[in-house]
Amino acid sequence: MLKQTFLLGALLLGLPACQSTDVAQNETIPLQGSWHIEMIQGQPAIDYSPAQITFDTEGKLHGNNSCNNFFGQYSQQGQELKLMPAGSTMKACVDALMQQEHKVMQAMPLVAKAKLLQGRLTLLSSDDKPVLVLSQVK
Repeated sequence: MLKQTFLLGALLLGLPACQSTDVAQNETIPLQGSWHIEMIQGQPAIDYSPAQITFDTEGKLHGNNSCNNFFGQYSQQGQELKLMPAGSTMKACVDALMQQEHKVMQAMPLVAKAKLLQGRLTLLSSDDKPVLVLSQVK
């Protein structure tokens, strides 16, 4: 009986060790710094576009949405990420940059999570579709 109890106890204690957990799934991705916007909702950004996002400490973000500067906040918990642009400057630019600016500003509130793959930061919607693909500015 003692042998069976010991064996049962060992099995019960050993079960959690058999469960596979993806540690990377819960890790917080280091966002701080400036990131160049390469893709916006599956479309490549205009070559040499100034579009970029800078994640500061304490949940503040700012950047250039192709034509104008923007600012706002972000919140991050593990891989969950929420971008909350608050405002931007209002200068006029060439049509192509203005259209890209509009896409960037529409895309930011759609972000629900982030993944870092092969040096690129991919910001995904709640249904795991790429919203923005960024590369770190060096």
